Amino acid sequence: MIFRRWISYVIVLMAIPALCAGQAPSAASKDAPDPALIADLVLANHILANEGVLDGYGHVSVRDPRHPDRFLLARAAPAGAVTATDISEYDLEGNPVADPNAGGFIERYIHSEIYKARPDVMAVIHSHAAEIIPFTVSNVPLRPMIHVAGFLPQTVPIFEVRKVAGMSDMLIRTPALGKALAATLGADSVVLLRGHGAAVVGPTLHAAVGRAYYTTVNARTEQQAILMAGGQDKITFLAPEEAEKTAVQDGYERAWTLWKAKLEKQNK
Repeated sequence: MIFRRWISYVIVLMAIPALCAGQAPSAASKDAPDPALIADLVLANHILANEGVLDGYGHVSVRDPRHPDRFLLARAAPAGAVTATDISEYDLEGNPVADPNAGGFIERYIHSEIYKARPDVMAVIHSHAAEIIPFTVSNVPLRPMIHVAGFLPQTVPIFEVRKVAGMSDMLIRTPALGKALAATLGADSVVLLRGHGAAVVGPTLHAAVGRAYYTTVNARTEQQAILMAGGQDKITFLAPEEAEKTAVQDGYERAWTLWKAKLEKQNK
Protein backbone atom coordinates (compact mmCIF):
# COMPACT_ATOMS: atom_id res chain seq x y z
CA MET A 1 0.00 0.00 0.00
CA ILE A 2 2.78 2.44 0.95
CA PHE A 3 4.71 1.53 -2.22
CA ARG A 4 1.65 2.23 -4.40
CA ARG A 5 1.14 5.62 -2.76
CA TRP A 6 4.77 6.53 -3.38
CA ILE A 7 4.58 5.40 -7.02
CA SER A 8 1.58 7.71 -7.46
CA TYR A 9 3.65 10.61 -6.18
CA VAL A 10 6.59 9.73 -8.46
CA ILE A 11 4.32 9.40 -11.51
CA VAL A 12 3.01 12.91 -10.97
CA LEU A 13 6.56 14.27 -10.74
CA MET A 14 7.63 12.40 -13.89
CA ALA A 15 4.70 13.85 -15.79
CA ILE A 16 5.68 17.44 -15.12
CA PRO A 17 8.35 17.77 -17.89
CA ALA A 18 5.98 16.26 -20.45
CA LEU A 19 3.28 18.69 -19.48
CA CYS A 20 5.66 21.59 -19.88
CA ALA A 21 7.03 20.47 -23.29
CA GLY A 22 5.61 20.63 -26.80
CA GLN A 23 2.60 22.67 -27.73
CA ALA A 24 1.36 25.57 -25.69
CA PRO A 25 -1.16 24.43 -23.06
CA SER A 26 -4.85 24.93 -23.75
CA ALA A 27 -6.92 27.42 -21.78
CA ALA A 28 -8.31 24.52 -19.76
CA SER A 29 -4.84 23.22 -18.85
CA LYS A 30 -3.68 26.72 -17.92
CA ASP A 31 -6.58 26.89 -15.51
CA ALA A 32 -5.90 23.46 -14.03
CA PRO A 33 -3.88 23.06 -10.82
CA ASP A 34 -0.12 22.76 -11.18
CA PRO A 35 0.86 19.04 -11.16
CA ALA A 36 3.89 19.89 -9.03
CA LEU A 37 1.65 21.49 -6.42
CA ILE A 38 -0.59 18.43 -6.44
CA ALA A 39 2.44 16.17 -5.96
CA ASP A 40 3.64 18.32 -3.05
CA LEU A 41 0.19 18.12 -1.42
CA VAL A 42 0.14 14.34 -1.79
CA LEU A 43 3.56 14.19 -0.14
CA ALA A 44 2.40 16.49 2.66
CA ASN A 45 -0.50 14.11 3.36
CA HIS A 46 1.87 11.14 3.53
CA ILE A 47 4.40 12.94 5.73
CA LEU A 48 1.77 14.07 8.23
CA ALA A 49 0.33 10.56 8.41
CA ASN A 50 3.77 8.97 8.72
CA GLU A 51 4.78 11.35 11.50
CA GLY A 52 1.58 10.70 13.45
CA VAL A 53 0.11 14.18 13.06
CA LEU A 54 -2.91 13.18 10.95
CA ASP A 55 -5.11 10.18 11.60
CA GLY A 56 -7.77 8.74 9.34
CA TYR A 57 -9.83 11.92 9.51
CA GLY A 58 -7.38 14.84 9.46
CA HIS A 59 -6.68 16.83 6.30
CA VAL A 60 -4.30 19.31 4.71
CA SER A 61 -4.89 21.86 1.95
CA VAL A 62 -2.83 24.33 -0.05
CA ARG A 63 -3.89 27.57 -1.73
CA ASP A 64 -3.40 27.69 -5.49
CA PRO A 65 -0.85 30.53 -6.00
CA ARG A 66 -2.09 31.06 -9.57
CA HIS A 67 -5.68 31.37 -8.35
CA PRO A 68 -5.60 32.72 -4.78
CA ASP A 69 -9.37 32.31 -4.56
CA ARG A 70 -8.99 28.52 -4.83
CA PHE A 71 -7.37 25.77 -2.80
CA LEU A 72 -6.51 22.10 -3.25
CA LEU A 73 -7.76 19.42 -0.88
CA ALA A 74 -8.04 15.65 -1.10
CA ARG A 75 -11.34 13.85 -1.16
CA ALA A 76 -12.51 12.35 2.14
CA ALA A 77 -9.76 9.74 2.47
CA PRO A 78 -7.11 8.91 5.09
CA ALA A 79 -4.08 11.13 4.59
CA GLY A 80 -1.73 8.19 4.30
CA ALA A 81 -3.73 6.76 1.40
CA VAL A 82 -4.14 9.96 -0.64
CA THR A 83 -3.02 9.87 -4.29
CA ALA A 84 -2.87 12.56 -6.97
CA THR A 85 -6.24 11.47 -8.36
CA ASP A 86 -7.84 12.24 -4.99
CA ILE A 87 -6.99 15.94 -5.14
CA SER A 88 -9.76 18.40 -6.05
CA GLU A 89 -9.82 22.17 -6.32
CA TYR A 90 -12.31 24.25 -4.32
CA ASP A 91 -13.34 27.90 -4.30
CA LEU A 92 -13.47 29.98 -1.13
CA GLU A 93 -17.09 29.02 -0.58
CA GLY A 94 -16.01 25.38 -0.25
CA ASN A 95 -17.49 24.38 -3.61
CA PRO A 96 -15.56 22.09 -5.99
CA VAL A 97 -14.38 24.00 -9.05
CA ALA A 98 -14.33 21.25 -11.70
CA ASP A 99 -16.08 18.19 -10.31
CA PRO A 100 -19.43 18.87 -8.61
CA ASN A 101 -19.48 15.29 -7.37
CA ALA A 102 -16.11 15.44 -5.61
CA GLY A 103 -16.40 13.57 -2.34
CA GLY A 104 -14.88 16.33 -0.26
CA PHE A 105 -14.40 16.52 3.49
CA ILE A 106 -17.39 17.77 5.47
CA GLU A 107 -15.00 20.09 7.31
CA ARG A 108 -13.59 21.73 4.19
CA TYR A 109 -15.07 24.97 5.55
CA ILE A 110 -12.20 25.06 8.03
CA HIS A 111 -10.01 25.63 5.01
CA SER A 112 -12.25 27.84 2.88
CA GLU A 113 -13.11 30.29 5.64
CA ILE A 114 -9.53 30.60 6.90
CA TYR A 115 -8.29 31.27 3.36
CA LYS A 116 -11.06 33.83 2.95
CA ALA A 117 -10.16 35.61 6.19
CA ARG A 118 -6.37 35.32 5.88
CA PRO A 119 -4.86 36.22 2.47
CA ASP A 120 -1.42 35.56 3.95
CA VAL A 121 -2.19 31.88 4.59
CA MET A 122 -1.07 29.46 1.89
CA ALA A 123 -1.75 26.14 3.66
CA VAL A 124 -4.13 24.84 6.33
CA ILE A 125 -3.93 21.62 8.34
CA HIS A 126 -6.64 20.18 10.58
CA SER A 127 -5.44 17.47 12.95
CA HIS A 128 -6.81 15.41 15.81
CA ALA A 129 -3.41 14.66 17.39
CA ALA A 130 -3.91 13.10 20.83
CA GLU A 131 -1.15 15.23 22.36
CA ILE A 132 -3.20 18.36 21.70
CA ILE A 133 -6.60 17.30 23.04
CA PRO A 134 -5.83 17.74 26.80
CA PHE A 135 -5.10 21.42 26.19
CA THR A 136 -8.50 21.87 24.54
CA VAL A 137 -10.52 20.58 27.52
CA SER A 138 -8.58 21.79 30.55
CA ASN A 139 -7.55 25.10 32.11
CA VAL A 140 -3.94 24.41 31.16
CA PRO A 141 -3.05 26.57 28.14
CA LEU A 142 -0.84 25.36 25.30
CA ARG A 143 2.12 27.74 25.29
CA PRO A 144 5.38 27.90 23.31
CA MET A 145 8.07 26.07 25.27
CA ILE A 146 10.56 24.65 22.73
CA HIS A 147 12.58 26.77 20.33
CA VAL A 148 11.23 25.15 17.14
CA ALA A 149 7.68 26.00 18.24
CA GLY A 150 8.21 29.73 18.61
CA PHE A 151 5.40 30.27 16.08
CA LEU A 152 2.85 29.35 18.75
CA PRO A 153 1.00 32.31 20.29
CA GLN A 154 1.73 32.95 23.96
CA THR A 155 -1.59 31.28 24.75
CA VAL A 156 -3.15 29.28 21.93
CA PRO A 157 -6.83 30.25 21.47
CA ILE A 158 -9.56 27.63 21.82
CA PHE A 159 -12.67 27.50 19.65
CA GLU A 160 -15.80 26.52 21.57
CA VAL A 161 -18.30 25.19 19.06
CA ARG A 162 -21.17 25.32 21.57
CA LYS A 163 -21.11 29.12 21.45
CA VAL A 164 -22.00 28.99 17.76
CA ALA A 165 -23.84 25.71 17.19
CA GLY A 166 -25.11 24.70 20.62
CA MET A 167 -25.13 20.94 21.10
CA SER A 168 -23.80 19.51 17.83
CA ASP A 169 -21.57 16.78 16.44
CA MET A 170 -18.69 19.28 16.87
CA LEU A 171 -17.77 19.16 13.17
CA ILE A 172 -17.13 22.37 11.24
CA ARG A 173 -19.71 21.44 8.62
CA THR A 174 -21.00 24.91 7.60
CA PRO A 175 -19.48 28.17 6.36
CA ALA A 176 -20.82 29.91 9.49
CA LEU A 177 -18.89 27.55 11.76
CA GLY A 178 -15.80 27.90 9.60
CA LYS A 179 -16.06 31.68 9.78
CA ALA A 180 -16.37 31.57 13.56
CA LEU A 181 -13.33 29.31 13.77
CA ALA A 182 -11.34 31.66 11.53
CA ALA A 183 -12.34 34.57 13.78
CA THR A 184 -11.03 32.68 16.82
CA LEU A 185 -7.78 31.97 14.98
CA GLY A 186 -7.43 35.66 14.19
CA ALA A 187 -3.87 36.52 13.18
CA ASP A 188 -2.40 33.51 15.01
CA SER A 189 -0.82 30.40 13.53
CA VAL A 190 -2.74 27.80 15.56
CA VAL A 191 -6.23 27.48 17.00
CA LEU A 192 -7.47 24.60 19.14
CA LEU A 193 -10.94 23.08 18.85
CA ARG A 194 -12.38 21.97 22.18
CA GLY A 195 -12.41 18.16 22.41
CA HIS A 196 -11.63 17.96 18.72
CA GLY A 197 -8.13 18.96 17.64
CA ALA A 198 -6.42 21.92 16.03
CA ALA A 199 -6.11 23.98 12.87
CA VAL A 200 -2.62 25.11 11.89
CA VAL A 201 -1.79 27.59 9.14
CA GLY A 202 1.38 28.63 7.37
CA PRO A 203 2.81 30.93 4.68
CA THR A 204 3.85 27.83 2.69
CA LEU A 205 2.78 24.20 2.60
CA HIS A 206 6.13 23.05 4.00
CA ALA A 207 5.97 25.59 6.82
CA ALA A 208 2.43 24.54 7.74
CA VAL A 209 3.52 20.89 7.89
CA GLY A 210 6.43 21.86 10.14
CA ARG A 211 4.17 23.88 12.39
CA ALA A 212 1.61 21.09 12.67
CA TYR A 213 4.34 18.61 13.60
CA TYR A 214 6.02 20.84 16.18
CA THR A 215 2.69 21.86 17.69
CA THR A 216 2.25 18.22 18.68
CA VAL A 217 5.87 18.01 19.89
CA ASN A 218 5.43 21.13 22.04
CA ALA A 219 2.16 19.75 23.45
CA ARG A 220 3.77 16.42 24.32
CA THR A 221 6.86 17.94 25.94
CA GLU A 222 4.78 20.50 27.83
CA GLN A 223 2.75 17.69 29.38
CA GLN A 224 5.98 15.92 30.34
CA ALA A 225 7.40 19.10 31.87
CA ILE A 226 4.23 19.68 33.90
CA LEU A 227 4.47 16.17 35.34
CA MET A 228 8.16 16.58 36.15
CA ALA A 229 7.86 20.06 37.63
CA GLY A 230 4.62 19.46 39.49
CA GLY A 231 2.70 22.25 37.79
CA GLN A 232 2.67 24.60 34.83
CA ASP A 233 3.65 27.55 37.00
CA LYS A 234 7.07 25.93 37.51
CA ILE A 235 7.91 25.78 33.80
CA THR A 236 9.97 28.34 31.91
CA PHE A 237 8.16 29.14 28.66
CA LEU A 238 9.44 31.15 25.72
CA ALA A 239 9.15 34.89 26.21
CA PRO A 240 7.50 36.75 23.30
CA GLU A 241 10.88 38.17 22.26
CA GLU A 242 12.43 34.70 22.33
CA ALA A 243 9.57 33.20 20.35
CA GLU A 244 10.03 35.82 17.65
CA LYS A 245 13.80 35.30 17.49
CA THR A 246 13.54 31.51 17.44
CA ALA A 247 11.35 31.39 14.35
CA VAL A 248 12.73 28.65 12.10
CA GLN A 249 14.51 30.57 9.36
CA ASP A 250 14.30 27.92 6.63
CA GLY A 251 10.55 27.38 6.88
CA TYR A 252 11.15 23.80 8.08
CA GLU A 253 12.74 22.85 4.75
CA ARG A 254 15.41 20.75 6.50
CA ALA A 255 12.70 18.90 8.43
CA TRP A 256 10.71 18.42 5.20
CA THR A 257 13.78 16.89 3.55
CA LEU A 258 14.17 14.49 6.50
CA TRP A 259 10.51 13.43 6.47
CA LYS A 260 10.59 12.92 2.71
CA ALA A 261 13.76 10.82 3.00
CA LYS A 262 12.14 8.67 5.70
CA LEU A 263 9.23 7.90 3.38
CA GLU A 264 11.59 7.07 0.52
CA LYS A 265 13.58 4.70 2.73
CA GLN A 266 10.43 2.99 4.00
CA ASN A 267 9.16 2.50 0.48
CA LYS A 268 12.27 0.81 -0.89
